Amino acid sequence: MLPNMFTPVRVRFAPSPTGPIHLGGIRTALYNYLFAKKNGGRFILRMEDTDQKRYIRNAESHILESLKWCGIVPDEGIGFGGPFSPYYQSKRGYIYRFYLNQLLQNGYAYYAFDLDQDLDQKRTDFQKHGIFFSYNYKTRMNFNNSLTMTKKKLAIKLKDQNPYVVRFKMNPGEQLKIHDIIRGNIEMNTNYLDDKILLKSNGTATYHLANTIDDHLMKITHVIRGEEWISSMFFHILLYRSFGWNPPYFAHLPLILKKNGKGKMSKRNYEETIDPIFPIKWMDPNTKKMIPGYRELGYLPESFINMLALLGWNPGGNQEIFSLKELEQSFSLEKIQKSGVLFNMKKMVWFNRRYLNRNKEKVFTFLCKELKKRSIFHRYKKNYLYRVIDLTIDRIHFIHEIWDHSFYFFIDPYYYDQQYLLYNHEKYQYFLHQLEKLHNLLFSVTPFTLDNLKIVFQDKVDKNMWKIYMKLMRLSLVGVFKGVDIMIILEMIGKKQSMNRIKKLINEINTKTI
Repeated sequence: MLPNMFTPVRVRFAPSPTGPIHLGGIRTALYNYLFAKKNGGRFILRMEDTDQKRYIRNAESHILESLKWCGIVPDEGIGFGGPFSPYYQSKRGYIYRFYLNQLLQNGYAYYAFDLDQDLDQKRTDFQKHGIFFSYNYKTRMNFNNSLTMTKKKLAIKLKDQNPYVVRFKMNPGEQLKIHDIIRGNIEMNTNYLDDKILLKSNGTATYHLANTIDDHLMKITHVIRGEEWISSMFFHILLYRSFGWNPPYFAHLPLILKKNGKGKMSKRNYEETIDPIFPIKWMDPNTKKMIPGYRELGYLPESFINMLALLGWNPGGNQEIFSLKELEQSFSLEKIQKSGVLFNMKKMVWFNRRYLNRNKEKVFTFLCKELKKRSIFHRYKKNYLYRVIDLTIDRIHFIHEIWDHSFYFFIDPYYYDQQYLLYNHEKYQYFLHQLEKLHNLLFSVTPFTLDNLKIVFQDKVDKNMWKIYMKLMRLSLVGVFKGVDIMIILEMIGKKQSMNRIKKLINEINTKTI
């Protein structure tokens, strides 16, 4: 029996603090967030920290800061409060023990006192015969558990505090049929499911038990998570049924594949890929190596989110640029594809370039910081800076590239294309002569406007000399053979500055001829 469709939508993102959050995790959070917003529901953040052996201290802060940078703001949960606290599984042990006792009393679970070495030996014996070992309905009666001992013996073991785990008692021979919103109907026979551990020997609940209980108590209506959890869905459904609870709806997202299509992108193999997989920087606690994320590499959070949303979800139509608000309005689980999706780094760069054009204010702020670092910010008016940005923004993919593509509007060249000068060293005297002509030509332009500059150069520069004049002019003003239209640069930096730069290049060439 499924939840009432009129129940307010409640979804959760429940990461484990066992490492940094990567593309797949952020996409799961994003899809949960978008689904909640689209349906007027609530998005809950919960930390599933039952695996204390793999717990990494700075993983939680990395997850929280990543969500904040992406603009994925929870309605409830860690850092936001709510009626179902605590939102850490490590602090909810007393709740899990209460419900676990119900399963034990009702015959859905049993104690298992098997030692690790005994289980390892059994696995080895099975492997020798080419058989995969599973602790299930076929093998459980051959082990040291409460199903194979008297109540008196069980009471003695518990009283003596013998170490144990609690396992779910799987009922064999049942064909389970479950509907996944993305994948449709899926079936599984319980013969293929093992008696999973619900309580570890250290007294903590496993993910499966804690996750199911928390989802129910927190009134989660839809579980939206990665494809790797499909096999667990059947077990979770059985747990819901054992408690007499209605299960939520399930939707399992497609894998994000490496660009070669071989295997999924994973935080465990981040050193094997040149493409970034973390939203923000991560410091490996073992090697102390700092791995930059999309934020540090210059990507805007808006472009990152836009790319991530389309990594498995297709709204139909030709629109590719979506604001977060537009995504909230357009998103639906039914339009998520089933098969794995290839990650395309070139497309990510394309998105960032588009968003730079939409966020010139951020580029302006960055450019102002660069000018302040050089103590020349006071020289330029806001309109001048925005014109520089308009002229150069189509040449950049990241904010930090703006200075390399616009420095010549503010400072003299600090470097000249040495390869060009050295290659043409026998022409130094010729260059000097032409530069003097250019200097005098600019002196004659009054007023020093774009239109006048074009007219003077067209009237007074021989067509056969045009190419060499333009090269020498660009070398003088920029230092290298790049930049916007040379006439625009002349007008922007003005007559005095233009003539000074020509003189500077003349001096540079003279030093090479001495």
